Amino acid sequence: MSYKLRYAKLRGVARFAAAVVASGVAVAGLLSPATAAAQPAVGSSEATRQGAWDTRNSLNSQAGTLPPDAAQAVQGAVDGAVNGMFPGLIQEREAAIRAENERRAASDAQRSAPPSSNFDRGPCQATARACVDLAGQRTWLQKDGNVEYGPVTMSSGAQGWETPRGTHKVTRKVKDEISREFHYAPMAYSVYFTNTGVAFHAGRVDWLSHGCIHLNHDDAVTYFNSLKPGDVVFVY
Repeated sequence: MSYKLRYAKLRGVARFAAAVVASGVAVAGLLSPATAAAQPAVGSSEATRQGAWDTRNSLNSQAGTLPPDAAQAVQGAVDGAVNGMFPGLIQEREAAIRAENERRAASDAQRSAPPSSNFDRGPCQATARACVDLAGQRTWLQKDGNVEYGPVTMSSGAQGWETPRGTHKVTRKVKDEISREFHYAPMAYSVYFTNTGVAFHAGRVDWLSHGCIHLNHDDAVTYFNSLKPGDVVFVY
């Protein structure tokens, strides 16, 4: 399907979203009728609001596959429809997400490094400057084998976009980075450690990535300031 046709289709879906939200249909099934049929009937305002929020996220995610200008137009139409039906909903939910991320960041920052004798490093080598535990969704910085920062919460690559395991080295750092491959998504405080574009960077730790390691903002800043080209990153 051409971008033009996909754009027209999503614009139509965006307009339809207002009617869907108004009727209280759970959005998880908007693009999958079978799923929608399995959703409980919406009888409360909170359930309807949740449906509107889910609809917005689902449609905006699809719009992300379009060129930037088209994606922005569709996402604006979707947000306008949701805001028209539920004023302040998007701001409320985004504020809650930011607050949760800040809470996690504060919790991680306050967490002191456990004693070396008790800390589970897994197979991470003492020579590594940064360690990434994919199964545990945690990462930390170390120096001379001693934990220096963390461990902190992170997220890694989704299925099909798995973060590469093994021993890597930091190649470069870009503070105000964007992803040209994935629709100019922000990648602030990027620290690249592969030749295929995988990096530590600020991002939502409750969302899986296209291979990068998402960190809460403060953790991303610390990694950016602490790591330098040539430092070893061990992923397991």
